[in-house]
Amino acid sequence: MRAFLLLFLLFPVLELYVFFKVSTAIGFFPALLLIIAGSLFGVLVVRVAGLATALSARESLNRGELPAQQMLQGLMVALGGGLLVLPGFISDIAGLLLLLPPVRHFLVNRLRKRAEEQAMRQRAFAEEFETAHRPGTHQPVGREPNVIEGEFEHRDK
Repeated sequence: MRAFLLLFLLFPVLELYVFFKVSTAIGFFPALLLIIAGSLFGVLVVRVAGLATALSARESLNRGELPAQQMLQGLMVALGGGLLVLPGFISDIAGLLLLLPPVRHFLVNRLRKRAEEQAMRQRAFAEEFETAHRPGTHQPVGREPNVIEGEFEHRDK
């Protein structure tokens, strides 16, 4: 959480630094025009990506398939377009990377694998919970009975 907060505070400073460096290299107004052009391109990408994702999802549903892959692809394109809308060169580069199909496929596959692993862990936990706490047994959740089997002998002095 602290890393996210640090990134959230550091990101605008990095964007300003990069803008300053680019504007000293090519001039202030060309750098400003690049940022405005990037934002306009991002708005266009978000509008087109939303429509394309909706149409692709509808096609998948008509075929009787779940449109998970298309939805994740559309989400990546929309995120890329959103990053392009943000003013700054770092966010524009990240947005352009998300628009490249190989980068999107890599990220979508990684997200899908992570979601599958999470689902497997939750499924394993649910099965373990069901076998430990069958209906009819009155045990508190998360506690196992303290039963020690053995033999004993009572000795008096």
